Amino acid sequence: MKLTRRLALGASLGALLSAPSLRAARAQGGPTPILMVHGNGDHAALWLTTLWRFEANGWPRERLLAVNMPDPVARANDAAPQPHRSGSAEQTERLAAFVAEFRARTGAERIALIGNSRGGYPIRDFVVAQGGARVVSHAITCGTPHRGVFDWEFNEGSEFNGRAPFLRRLNAGETDVVEGTGFLTLRSDNDLFAQPDGRFVGRPGVPTGVDEQSHTLRGATNLLLPGLDHREVAYHWRAFREQFRFIAGREPATLAVPAEARPVLNGLVTGFAGGVFTNRPVAGARVAVFRTDPATGARIGEALHQRETGPDGVWGPVTVESGWTLEFELAVPGHPIAHYFRSPFPRSTEVLHLRPPAPLAEADAAAPSLTRLARPRGYFSWPRDVVLLDGREPAERREGIASVAVANLRLPAERIGTPVAGLFNQESVTGRVLPRAENRVAILEMTW
Repeated sequence: MKLTRRLALGASLGALLSAPSLRAARAQGGPTPILMVHGNGDHAALWLTTLWRFEANGWPRERLLAVNMPDPVARANDAAPQPHRSGSAEQTERLAAFVAEFRARTGAERIALIGNSRGGYPIRDFVVAQGGARVVSHAITCGTPHRGVFDWEFNEGSEFNGRAPFLRRLNAGETDVVEGTGFLTLRSDNDLFAQPDGRFVGRPGVPTGVDEQSHTLRGATNLLLPGLDHREVAYHWRAFREQFRFIAGREPATLAVPAEARPVLNGLVTGFAGGVFTNRPVAGARVAVFRTDPATGARIGEALHQRETGPDGVWGPVTVESGWTLEFELAVPGHPIAHYFRSPFPRSTEVLHLRPPAPLAEADAAAPSLTRLARPRGYFSWPRDVVLLDGREPAERREGIASVAVANLRLPAERIGTPVAGLFNQESVTGRVLPRAENRVAILEMTW
């Protein structure tokens, strides 16, 4: 399969070793293939560190696949078509197609599925309700609101409403699983989408009718991972350990990610349409990659790589060293120019997908500069985490349930061109303060 086709599917790098049993692994010519499904509004890049960890434990990269759902945001009403959004039936159909193609590629009779949040819905629908159990050995849902994010009279057609047709159908039986497929759920006691109060879904003070038990399944192995948030129950090393043990039937040899000498990075540029992010490739985007000084965020030398994307949206590849900090400059017509500052990439990847920033709020657009601290694979939580932006706690600091994934900093004009640092626990990224007058935004993006 050509590289661009694999990227279009969201194919990732991978990782190696173990299956439900050695006999099954030998019969399939290798360990159980694993397909990973992201959540609402997200993309395959969120599985980056999980893929690295599987690879570190011996899983061949060709037996790992993280997919992009083309329109990842759910419709307001599941039964009513909505531009650039998807319904539950479409998600299940897409998953079935991904499974068929992945099985054909690997020659495996059965594969394992892992889904985060909304990504668990098509997994459950495909395996339990659409006959997919015969080709799925393991089904793992991570932070999936199986009883709904809410169970109330509002949002009556929402895919996330426990009273709506989709979840009523999935939850109608005496059990939530099916014989022959192993089911594991991973959930949190720190999940903003499993709260009895509606403050995180726009209705503070209104009971949602759900709680943390809404992420469990009758008949499954249900594990609580205390302290982890809605995304971390999929992408954290503690979640990886449980995913690996469930599929491989043994402990992983390592939870760390050993470095390659010369990682090769690649991915897609995807877009924003109709007020939501999509995973459809963007043509005509300009990407430049620079090595940076880790202490100052300044560029070192000329661009390592420059490319304008074609219809497939592929922006790479570029070869780097595992100790380099990097800047990715992304220019998509109609959007602010994004400068993504990143900590070193220890290993290669094909799912380093890039998105332009959404249109800015008026205060951000009018500021002399805008710097963002972003954490795609989890939320910032206080007092659990140490989170600093330019040496101080961000204005978005919110104690209690982890619910902040992006912090913003507007600095005066005299700071333009100077270093700005972001810290999340033991990961730090330093970028540069950039002028909004040139339509630029600096994004300090955390990997872990």
